Amino acid sequence: MTPGLAQTRKARPADEWAAERIFRPLAQLLVAPAARTKLRPTQVVLFHTGLTLLAAAGLRRGAWLAPALLLQLKTVLDNFDGQLARATDQTTLSGRYLDSEMDVLGNLALLTALHGPLIGPSATLLLSLILSTDYLWERDYRAARGETFRAPAAQQGDNPAVLAALEKFYALYFVPQEQMLSRLFEARLRSVAGPQPTPQDRQAYTPLAALTLSANLGLSSQLLLLGALTLLKRPHWYAPSLAVQAAALLTAQVWRERQVALSRQ
Repeated sequence: MTPGLAQTRKARPADEWAAERIFRPLAQLLVAPAARTKLRPTQVVLFHTGLTLLAAAGLRRGAWLAPALLLQLKTVLDNFDGQLARATDQTTLSGRYLDSEMDVLGNLALLTALHGPLIGPSATLLLSLILSTDYLWERDYRAARGETFRAPAAQQGDNPAVLAALEKFYALYFVPQEQMLSRLFEARLRSVAGPQPTPQDRQAYTPLAALTLSANLGLSSQLLLLGALTLLKRPHWYAPSLAVQAAALLTAQVWRERQVALSRQ
């Protein structure tokens, strides 16, 4: 019997509305038939990356309907690959790295198609920082409450050479971002709580409301927004929206610090 949505979804303290209400339920419809085949999640990742590249090519030509639809199909499949992996015990380190790295490739193609070779890579990096903030805030939320962040992925089935290459790219692109942001968030906590924050300080610093905000800036929401703007024939508004999102996260960070100060009064 194929697991249902509750068993194949990635459990999170805060839900991403677009993923949980739209894309994951649609993706779940594909899990049972796919589980009866030999379809691998990594094949799904490569396929939906191809859809993203097609959407980017369409945006470059000035098309709007086909790219908007392709982006929504890509988002369904982006949720589907993880659900299929969990349903069929195919979660691997290679799969995790490949999914994240192909998303970067797709985002770079989309933003470069819309904004050119100068703004496109910068906007891609800003999007990555927004997504990394959500990753770190969830990690810190769980750590402050003694919860497991993410179960380790199985390495069975990983090709060592492929895994090494994927790990190298992750170390070059993602790790510096995560380290920079992690140090920044820790420094801001210590600026309010002192050099030895207490467990209570860390819980106050990681409120669920801030995590709910960051969760709803996840990739499913990003592509839903870009698709909607494309249907409105305003896809160039997407990059400026990233600056607005970054400002919202900065405001949430100030509020996180304020929660620590209030908890100490």
